[in-house]
Amino acid sequence: MDGVPAGVPRVPEQRRPGSAPESPGPGEPAGVDGAVPPVPLRFSVLGPVRAWRGDEPLTTGSPQQRALLAALLLREGRTATAAELIDALWGEEPPSQALAAVRTYASRLRKVLDPGVLVSESGGYAVRDLPDGALDLSVAQDLATEADKARSSGDLCHAREVLRRALALWDGETLAGVPGPYAEAQRVRLEEWRLQLLESRLDMDLEQGCHAEAVSELTALTAAHPLRERLRELLMLALYRSGRQAEALAVYADTRRLLADELGVDPRPGLRELQQRILRADPGLAEPSSPAPEPASAPVRPAQLPATVPDFTGRSAFVRELGDLLAAAEGRVMAVSALAGIGGVGKTTLAVHVAHRARTAFPDGQLYVDLQGAGARAAEPETVLGSFLRALGTADSAIPDSLEERAALYRSVLAGRRVLVLLDNARDAAQVRPLLPGTDGCAALVTSRVRMVDLAGAHLVDLDVMSPDEALALFTRIVGEERVASERKAALDVVAACGFLPLAIRIAASRLAARRTWTVSVLAAKLADERRRLDELQAGDLAVKATFELGYGQLEPAQARAFRLLGLADGPDISLAAAAAVLDLPAEETEDVLESLVDTSLLESAAPGRYRFHDLVRLYARACAERDEQPPGERTAAVSRLLDFYLASAAGVYAIERPGDRLVDHLAVTEYPGLRFDSRHAAQDWLYAEAICLLACVRQCAGQPDTLPRAIDLLWAAHDLSESGANAREYEATAEALLDAARLHGLARAEARALTTLVNVHHVGGRFERADQEAERAIRLAQEADDLLPVCWARNARGIIALYQNRHEDGEEHLSRAIEHFRALGDRPGEAAALCNLSRIHLATGRTQSAVALAQEGIDIYDGMGNSLRGANARYALGLALTQSGELGDAAGRLQEALEVFRDSRQRLWEGMSLFRLAEVDLAARRPAQAAARAEMALTVLRGIGGEWRRGNVLTVLGRALSGIGQTGRAQVCWQEAAVIYEELGSPEAAEVRALLTPVRAA
Repeated sequence: MDGVPAGVPRVPEQRRPGSAPESPGPGEPAGVDGAVPPVPLRFSVLGPVRAWRGDEPLTTGSPQQRALLAALLLREGRTATAAELIDALWGEEPPSQALAAVRTYASRLRKVLDPGVLVSESGGYAVRDLPDGALDLSVAQDLATEADKARSSGDLCHAREVLRRALALWDGETLAGVPGPYAEAQRVRLEEWRLQLLESRLDMDLEQGCHAEAVSELTALTAAHPLRERLRELLMLALYRSGRQAEALAVYADTRRLLADELGVDPRPGLRELQQRILRADPGLAEPSSPAPEPASAPVRPAQLPATVPDFTGRSAFVRELGDLLAAAEGRVMAVSALAGIGGVGKTTLAVHVAHRARTAFPDGQLYVDLQGAGARAAEPETVLGSFLRALGTADSAIPDSLEERAALYRSVLAGRRVLVLLDNARDAAQVRPLLPGTDGCAALVTSRVRMVDLAGAHLVDLDVMSPDEALALFTRIVGEERVASERKAALDVVAACGFLPLAIRIAASRLAARRTWTVSVLAAKLADERRRLDELQAGDLAVKATFELGYGQLEPAQARAFRLLGLADGPDISLAAAAAVLDLPAEETEDVLESLVDTSLLESAAPGRYRFHDLVRLYARACAERDEQPPGERTAAVSRLLDFYLASAAGVYAIERPGDRLVDHLAVTEYPGLRFDSRHAAQDWLYAEAICLLACVRQCAGQPDTLPRAIDLLWAAHDLSESGANAREYEATAEALLDAARLHGLARAEARALTTLVNVHHVGGRFERADQEAERAIRLAQEADDLLPVCWARNARGIIALYQNRHEDGEEHLSRAIEHFRALGDRPGEAAALCNLSRIHLATGRTQSAVALAQEGIDIYDGMGNSLRGANARYALGLALTQSGELGDAAGRLQEALEVFRDSRQRLWEGMSLFRLAEVDLAARRPAQAAARAEMALTVLRGIGGEWRRGNVLTVLGRALSGIGQTGRAQVCWQEAAVIYEELGSPEAAEVRALLTPVRAA
C-alpha cells in the first residue's frame, strides 16, 4: 500500500444501519403505552455471525442461513433482491432450488427475530428497525468517526482509546465460517479496514512516545502481514526510537529482500526515506511529535499545585507581573528567587498563588515538585522527570533510563499542550534546565534561594521581606480585624519583631488566633525581648532560625516534643502510623498533635495521612532535639521505635506474601509493633508506598551498632524492593552502606546478613561472579556466628549461580547442602526453593524426568502452605522442565500461571523472565511470530533490571524468532548485540551465538 491517510480510516462503502426508509411491521411499535419495551436485538459480523436478544443468544441456523443474515445486515436497511441473495450465497453455480432455499432461510430467521425486523419487499428482503448500536460493525464505524474527529482536534489520547474500543469489537475472523462469494469479498474488505485502523492506532502510539510497547505488537503484525509496508515502517520507527537503530535498519533490509523475492519491486518511497533519515540520525525522528502519552482511559491533565493559602496578602505588583508573563506563555521561564536566599520570605506561597490564578491559561494541567534544593539530598532531575512523565500518563515501561532521554521524552510529551510547571525550592540552574518544557504554550515558575542569573531566558524576580503595611495586613487577616484595630501599635511591634518575614508572621499570628485570652500586646511583650533584632539580621539562615524559634517557643510541651522527634526521621515525609511509632503515642493522639503542628505552619500535610517538614524546618527541629530533648537517650529511642515499626511491618508483608517462610522467625525481635494487613495487595501497596522512607530509615540506622542488625534485617525482609525495578538502585546502595557499616563495627553476624542481601542484589542484576564471591563469604561468616539461615540462602544462591555458569557439579553440591540446611531449620518454603533450583540442575544435565519431579515436589510444598508467590517460582521451574521434555502445552500453562502471579505481585524481574520462557515454548512449538512478540515484551519489562546476561538470553531467542518469520537481517542484529554482551561478560553462550551468525554471514 502507498500509505494511510492522516485521519482515521473509514470503512469502505459503509452506511449507517436503518438508513433506508422504514417499512411498517405487522405488529404494534415498541414502547406503546402500557406495553413492556421489548428486549433489543444485537448482531455481530466482526467474527462469527451471531444474534442475541439482550444477553440471550439466538439460533442463526446453517452456514447458508447465516450467510443470508450477514448479507442483509451488511446492506444495512437496503433491500436485497432474491437474485442478489442467490448470487451472494452461491455465486455463478447456484443449486436448482436456490430460490426456495432463500425463502426457507428467510422464513426461519423471521421466526427467530422480532416481528418487523426481517421484511419482504419488492421481491427481496431487508433488515429494518434496528436500534442504534445493534450491529457491531456500525458501532465500530461510529467509534472510528469519533476517533477521526479527536485526532483532527489534536486529542490523540482520546483518539487512541476510542480506536482501541473499535478494534476490540473484532472477535476473530470476520464472518467466520460463512460461505459464499459475497462473504469472502466482505471479509477481505473489512480485514483491510481493520488493519488500517490498527495502523492508525499504532501511528498514534508512536506519536505519543509508546515505542517500547509498540515494538512487540508490530513484530507480530509484520510476521502475520509480511508484505504490508506501512507496518514495517512503523516497526522501523518504533525500534529507532527505542534506541535500536541497527535493528531498524535491518528491518528495511529484510523488507527490501522480501519485496524483491516475492513481488520483484523495491520498497515504496516513504520506507526508503525513513531508512535514509535513520542513517542520518535525523533529529526529527528521535522524539515523538505529539502531546502527552496516553492515560488509562482519558487524557491525563495533572493538577498537582499545592493548595493556595486563603489569606494570601500583598505582593500585588509581583502577582500582576508574573500573571502577565504567564498569560503570554510564549515559552518563557519565570524564576522567582528570594533576595540573599532568605528562607520564609514567601517564595513558594507567591508562586503557588500566581500559579492558581493562571490555571485557566494552562488547561492541559499543572505540574509541581519540591526539588529539595536546600537539603543534603536535592531531588535528582531524572527522578523528577520520571514522576512528571508518570503524572502525564506515561507507562513505567515507556520511561527511558537516562536523564537525556527522559528530558527529550518530557519535552515531546508537552509539545502542543499548555502546561504550567512549578519547580519549587531549586538548588541551581543545572537542576532546573532538564525540567523546563522548552516549547511555546507551556511555562515554568521556579523558586530558589539563589538568583538564577545563569538560567537563560529567565525573568528574575528578587523577593524581599514584606513591607510593613503588607506584613500588618497579613497579620490582621489571620488574627482578625477586631483584635488588631484596638492595638495597632502592638501589632506593628509584632510584625517588626518577625522581621517582616511572611512565615514568621504567619506562625506568630496563628498562635495568637488560637489563644482567645491573649491580646496582641501580650504577644508583642513575649517577642520584644528576644526578637528585637530580627529586622536587622542580614544572614538569611540566622533570620530563618530566629523565625522558627518564634513558633517553637510558643508550642505546648506535647507539640514541642513531637516537633523535635519527628525531625529526626530521615525520609522525605512520614506516614501517620510511622509518626505514631516515633512519638510512642496512639494514632488518634498522634494525628491530633500533628494537625496542630500543621496549623502552626511548622509541619506540612503532604497528603491525607502523610506529613513533612520544610527542609530548613527539619534542620531546626533536629537542632532543637539535640538541645532540648531530655533525657538524651530519647532521641535514639525514637529512631529505634521507627526502625522497629518498619521492621515489624515489613516482616508482616513478607509473611503474608510467603506463608510458612521461616525468614520472619529469624529476624531481630522488635519492641514496637508494626501494621497488620488485611490482604496481600494491601501489604504490597504499603511496602512500595513506604519504600523511600523505609530505605532512608535503614541508612540512618547503619551508624549505630545497636540498631545496625535490625536495619540489615529490615533490608532483608524488604528484598522485594530489589526485584521490582523501581527501587532497585536505592536498595543496592543501601545494602552496600550496611555492609560497610557492619565491617566497620566488626559485627560478623550482621556482615553475613548484609552480604546475603547483596547476593540477591547482584544475582538480580546479573553480576554472577560478584554474587558468588559475596555468597561464599556470607557462608563462612554466618557459620562462624552460628547463624544458619544466611547459610541456607547463600548456598541456594551459589547453586543457581553455578547453573548459570555451567558448573553443574558445584551447583548440585550447593543445592543439596542447602536442602539439608533448610530441612534442619524446618523451613519448608526454603526447601522447596532449593528443590526447584536443583530441578534446573537436573534439567541442564539431561535428567529431565527427575527435573519434572523435583519441580512438582516444590509446587506441592508451596501449594500446601498457600504460598502463591513462591509457588509461581516453582511453576516457572516446572515450565522449564516440561519445555525440555516436549510437553509444550503443559509448559505454557505452568509458565502462564507463573506470569499472572508475578504481574499481580509486581515482580518485574520474574514477569520478564516468564515472558522470555514462554517465547522459548513458542519457538519449540513453531510459533515464531508469537515467540518474537513475547521476547519483545520481555525486553521491555526487563529494561533496567535483570542485568546484561539475561538481556543477551532474550536477544538470542528474539533473533531465533525473527529468523523464523523471515526477518533475518534484524535477527542478525539481535545476535550481534547478544554476542557482544556475552563476550564482555566472558559467558560461554558467546560461542553459541557466534555459530548462529556464521550461516547468516555465509548467505
